[in-house]
Amino acid sequence: MKKLVALGLAAGLVSLSACNSSPAEQAADNVEAVADNIADNLEDQADNATTEAGAEALENQADAVEDQADNVAADLRTNDADTNLSNGI
Repeated sequence: MKKLVALGLAAGLVSLSACNSSPAEQAADNVEAVADNIADNLEDQADNATTEAGAEALENQADAVEDQADNVAADLRTNDADTNLSNGI
């Protein structure tokens, strides 16, 4: 029971910390979350692929999705949306 309360408390703290993040940070987090879901689905498909080449292609695609999402998220975090210039300058 104590572990359940601790887990609930931790989940509450995580959700509160998300409230203080900027819209750009929230958007970046959303991009990464969606990409992780897509990559997980591709990796599941790779696990069920009938050929080694097919599995490797799906794994490579999953890696590419994650890399692209990382780039987009980093761009969202470092660029000012109003001026579209890095670091808000």
